[in-house]
Amino acid sequence: MFFSFFFQKNQGPSLLTVSTLSVSYFATSCMDNCVENDALQLSEAEWDDLLDQFEEKSYLNARRWKPGLDPYKLHAFNQRECERTPSNRALRDTRHYRCTTLHYGPDLPPTSIVITFHNEARATLLRTIRSILNRTPVHLIHEIILVDDFSDDPNDCLLLTKLPKVKCLRNDRREGLIRSRVRGADMARGEVLTFLDSHCEVNKDWLLPLLQRVKEDRTRVVSPVIDIINMDTFAYVAASADLRGGFDWSLHFKWEQLSAEQRARRADPTEPIKTPIIAGGLFVIDRSWFNHLGKYDTAMDIWGGENFEISFRVWMCGGSLEIVPCSRVGHVFRKKHPYVFPDGNANTYIKNTRRTAEVWMDEFKLFYYWARPAARGKPYGDVRGREELRRQRPAVLLLLFTVVSPISLGFRLYPHNHHPVSEHNH
Repeated sequence: MFFSFFFQKNQGPSLLTVSTLSVSYFATSCMDNCVENDALQLSEAEWDDLLDQFEEKSYLNARRWKPGLDPYKLHAFNQRECERTPSNRALRDTRHYRCTTLHYGPDLPPTSIVITFHNEARATLLRTIRSILNRTPVHLIHEIILVDDFSDDPNDCLLLTKLPKVKCLRNDRREGLIRSRVRGADMARGEVLTFLDSHCEVNKDWLLPLLQRVKEDRTRVVSPVIDIINMDTFAYVAASADLRGGFDWSLHFKWEQLSAEQRARRADPTEPIKTPIIAGGLFVIDRSWFNHLGKYDTAMDIWGGENFEISFRVWMCGGSLEIVPCSRVGHVFRKKHPYVFPDGNANTYIKNTRRTAEVWMDEFKLFYYWARPAARGKPYGDVRGREELRRQRPAVLLLLFTVVSPISLGFRLYPHNHHPVSEHNH
């Protein structure tokens, strides 16, 4: 493992490293600049004072968009409009009005929030963190762990450790979202893990309903309704609360409307929605349950397909997945990736989803190969470790494909009346 980790001074050593690279600069920087505080004991006023002390203008100006350049080139969204949007802007409360009448227990578990990024726009990353600090009860944030996946400028992450409860873990080589999240989770000390993307804005009271569901049942994995932050204007737009995650046999994620029957059964619009698959970018999970399930498959590369693998494991090992309508988090959806996949986007996705199919889909993997014939013969690495994990975790596969996700698969065992077994044999 190759990483450098920066702690606030009162929380242990200022630098923990097993890196083979020189880290003296980071050690000195963190020793000098990390904020000394225990945010669990801060008053709201003290919390606000710490936020005000952060030198935001200096942080943003160092990597600001320059007039005359394509504002979409670096990040695949409009960097000019992104930087015009205040880091602490007010957001319209997009929840159903009944959500404001709900009350949550006083003893919710604090969470470690893990955010991974690679060359993220500083304005977007800062706005993600500021929204968390502004809209989350102080006592519920155990820590915010930023995992910098070998960005070009280490200060993108390091300078943010001046903010309350922010820690910085920097990879010494490009690892991708999947391995970076595992590294962040391994460092976390909160009872609950919250995974967020680095281009989000959390909305009012976003965390409480998520923690409440996990507190009631530690095998629940819960996700907010994901609102839309427009990639061109950065306007915050409410998303429908009548959606759940779905997929087809090629393991392509898609949002699908709840059926009329399901909507009729939901008399209470604040009631959580069972979902076959989570989008993967934003979710909350009990830390011990995450570890018991086998974390992520760290032999997967960069990004893509990991949400299927973890979703299948949750359902098959006796847990459940939910979307919680009273939690809202905005997310910047882009039309293309702003970064390069070493083996190409398509090959990486095939490798990752093929690992999922080979380990977790049993005879149903034939449908995957029928729907994605390009996957046949493509390398997917050694899966013996994941197969051993599955042998140690009793799993019920048929439940997932015939009960949990009938809408996604169109109520058909054989898509479009084709029989993949006979096609495979011929």
